[in-house]
Amino acid sequence: MILAIDIGNTNIVIGCIDNEKILFNERVSTDHRATDLEYAIQLKNIFEIHRTDLSRIEGAVMSSVVPSVTGIFKRAIKKLVHTDPIIVGPGIKTGLRIMTDNPVQLGSDLVVDAVAGINFYKLPLIIIDMGTATTMSVVDKDCNYLGTAIIPGMRTSLDALVSGAAQLPKVYLEQPKRVIGTNSTECMMNGIMHFTASGIDGMIERIEEELGYKCTVLATGGLSEIIVPLCRKQIIYDDDLLLKGLMIIYNKNKERVDNYEKRV
Repeated sequence: MILAIDIGNTNIVIGCIDNEKILFNERVSTDHRATDLEYAIQLKNIFEIHRTDLSRIEGAVMSSVVPSVTGIFKRAIKKLVHTDPIIVGPGIKTGLRIMTDNPVQLGSDLVVDAVAGINFYKLPLIIIDMGTATTMSVVDKDCNYLGTAIIPGMRTSLDALVSGAAQLPKVYLEQPKRVIGTNSTECMMNGIMHFTASGIDGMIERIEEELGYKCTVLATGGLSEIIVPLCRKQIIYDDDLLLKGLMIIYNKNKERVDNYEKRV
């Protein structure tokens, strides 16, 4: 059984995988002030809620786009399960060929999404991940990671709008009933959600036009579930995509961990 962690700017995805079966998939807020003990307690509580035995954890794998939290969470995992996690980054086997100008700059979460995509879905791929930012990554039929489009996420855009407009309220995102709103809250919610869905549809068209062929389109991330139904393109929603990718990367690099433990 392995512990899989993805640290994002807004949320941390925490999952447990046993024999390729995902036992749970939870999200907690990313807290830059939390200590390793506080994160360890959160992990322990999640395992208790799901009645999962921590002593069965044989390894851990982690991706992170928040360097200030990476080391803290690494210590939290060590404190709780007494093992160092594999951290997704340079030198880690992924099976993915990254064709960007500077592969080292590519976010580890995007790498993990792509690894899951090439192993579970038909190539070529467009992978949409909706969180603090909305990203659209492209993988061709030869497993080449071609590049990414990065757009401000819905929550990020709304927060910026509210902070810059004195009379606009903070809104919560839920499935809109129509496009045209009749009050401030509804206007903002309907506008950002339908605008995002339309933008995704349009970007898919433009990416496929640039490539010259159709793609399998995947969506993941905390906000994808409410946006995918609003899109007119065929999009596969997979909330477990990150955990699947982390599982694959762990298995590809497990030998490295075993060799390290033997030396120790």
